[in-house]
Amino acid sequence: MLLKTIVSDVQRRAVWLIPLALLSACAVGPDFKRPAAPVAAGYTPQPLPAQTAEAKVEQGKAQTFMPSRDIPQDWWTLFRSAQLNSLVERAFKANPDIGAAQAALAQAQQNVIAQQGFFYPTVGISYTPSRNKLAGNNGGNSPGIQSNGTLIQTYANPAGPKYNGPAYYNFHVAQLTVGYVPDVFGLQRRTVESAEAQLEIQQMQLQATYITLASNVVAAAFQEASLRGQIAAMENVITLNRENLDIMRKQQALGYVAEIDVAAQQATLAQAEQALPPLRKQLELTRDLIRALAGNTPDQDVSETFTLADLHLPEELPLSLPSRLVEQRPDVRAAEAQLHAASAQYGVAIANRLPQFSVLASMGGMASAPNWMFRAGGGFFSVVGNVAQTLFDGGSLRAQSKVAEQALNQSAAQYHGAVIAALQNVADTLHCIASDAEVLKAAATAEQASHRVLELTQKQYQAGYVSYQNLLLAEQNYQLAAIGLIQAQAARLGDSAALYQALGGGWWNRPDAPATLPKQSEKSASGVQAS
Repeated sequence: MLLKTIVSDVQRRAVWLIPLALLSACAVGPDFKRPAAPVAAGYTPQPLPAQTAEAKVEQGKAQTFMPSRDIPQDWWTLFRSAQLNSLVERAFKANPDIGAAQAALAQAQQNVIAQQGFFYPTVGISYTPSRNKLAGNNGGNSPGIQSNGTLIQTYANPAGPKYNGPAYYNFHVAQLTVGYVPDVFGLQRRTVESAEAQLEIQQMQLQATYITLASNVVAAAFQEASLRGQIAAMENVITLNRENLDIMRKQQALGYVAEIDVAAQQATLAQAEQALPPLRKQLELTRDLIRALAGNTPDQDVSETFTLADLHLPEELPLSLPSRLVEQRPDVRAAEAQLHAASAQYGVAIANRLPQFSVLASMGGMASAPNWMFRAGGGFFSVVGNVAQTLFDGGSLRAQSKVAEQALNQSAAQYHGAVIAALQNVADTLHCIASDAEVLKAAATAEQASHRVLELTQKQYQAGYVSYQNLLLAEQNYQLAAIGLIQAQAARLGDSAALYQALGGGWWNRPDAPATLPKQSEKSASGVQAS
């Protein structure tokens, strides 16, 4: 009942705060407008072919670029590997980078809420009871207390000083305080605007974390598949070289070959054996990486393993326009949000140089007994307005506004750099994809030619025209060509995955996407405009 009475009275007296709130109609500083989309029509000076080269091998089909094709959120499923899908989903659930990015996003969300709270008055209530003692040697004056709890003074006999005993009394104070800082020049609005831009940065950082994690898992899986194929081929090369060395040693014992020929074969075998441990080491390091990406410790293996035969090359690849790319890339969107935050902070710095307004109102009651605090004579109130303007500070506020202005210029340049880097990233990936197709085509031709030589050599050996050593040499050359083919196949898979990442990874198609992309026809304004 006491609190209800206080609040009701404050509501009646606070009507005059409305005009002050209406003063909060203009925010100083630049009003942010999104930078214009890049005017680039493509990613290369000369148009790239609409289709890559084709090879008659696994992972060798021609790939067609589809400018109108959207990117699915689960783009890794286009490689049609259940093992890969399982590993990516496992990484999303257990990788600590996701948890850290989610926590950073939650912090930014709460920071926006905290800043928005400054738009409202602060209301507080307090109750202070006390027990007091006044000294009795007041030279004839001693306090007294009326029945309503008001403290009064009594006077002694004027014939001479009279000292009374000490006086004890209780005192109770209850009050409600309301403080309000009207946002006259938009300082709080610019602060909230900056916090909201920081929130968008964290939203893009979270999406970038998902995309980067998926890309790293996919790249590690392709690397494992390539290494397993290379190791198998190199083991075959070593086996063939050992067989050849055994034959040559027997021929040397019979006098058919010289010692230098045996030594040369020993060197060839040693070189092949030397190439195998680095491949095995790289495979173990790749498996360690896969375990870490899945959120496991090194002693906790994952069940998924990968070979090239389990992976399939997407035959149709998306190719977003440059004007669309800036909407899709999380790093570019984060750079844009940083530019927005710098623009808002510039407004904050300008507002700090202008007069600051505040209002503090309080009301309550005081008495020696709680039931007398709000009776006649026990109530009180106060309303205090304040306008403050810094007249001299050695140029600090002016310098701070210049700092904010240059930070805005810096963010604008960094955004421009992020756009150029994004366009370059896509261009590099497109060149790699085109080159990969040509390399794979050549590697397939070399592998097929080596295989044909091996087949003919086998027939000649069976007919007695060539020695077993010639057969081993042909098979060794075939295995080396197979290693080159494996590397070319893995490179093509990897660069195809890199294109999905370079184009933004399809985060906007996620159910929890922070915002949808603008329509293709929408145009963005450029720069910032001061109010």
